[in-house]
Amino acid sequence: MTVAKQKEEGTVQIGQIVGAFGIRGQVKVEPMTSFMERFKKGTRLRLKNQWVTVESYALHKNRPLLKLSGTDTTNEAEKLQWEYLEGSADFTPDLAEDEFMTEDLIGLKVVTVDGEELGEVDDVLALPAHDVIVIGEIMIPAIKEFITDIDLDAEVMTVKLIPGMRPGEE
Repeated sequence: MTVAKQKEEGTVQIGQIVGAFGIRGQVKVEPMTSFMERFKKGTRLRLKNQWVTVESYALHKNRPLLKLSGTDTTNEAEKLQWEYLEGSADFTPDLAEDEFMTEDLIGLKVVTVDGEELGEVDDVLALPAHDVIVIGEIMIPAIKEFITDIDLDAEVMTVKLIPGMRPGEE
């Protein structure tokens, strides 16, 4: 699950160029999305308020390595360092059965397996080990052991709490 800042109407930030690579104008990108297919060859992205096309895509040390239209030399690529790439906000990735978009989870009613209402999902934090669901002061790791069911139609998330997850518990 990923949280991306809304940038321009219809686009979201999906990555930041962190440097040039090679002699053909390729750029290294720090992704701001979990969906690497956003960078695939032929995709149109916004860069500095202009649309560019991804001419080639590869992964290098877990980062997208892109050749963008209009960037053909190392010099041109170096000038793009720290610029943001934006993708379509309408992008709909193919999700596995147990994958969800962050915006679909925000606002869901949260109940325990015992039927106790905890509140609503306030946020989803993308942390290195796994995402974390935030309900008020309660933080629940987004793993199957704790998130037992998500019913988007009923707008309900069912969770299993263990001692120490509630504020003030040890």
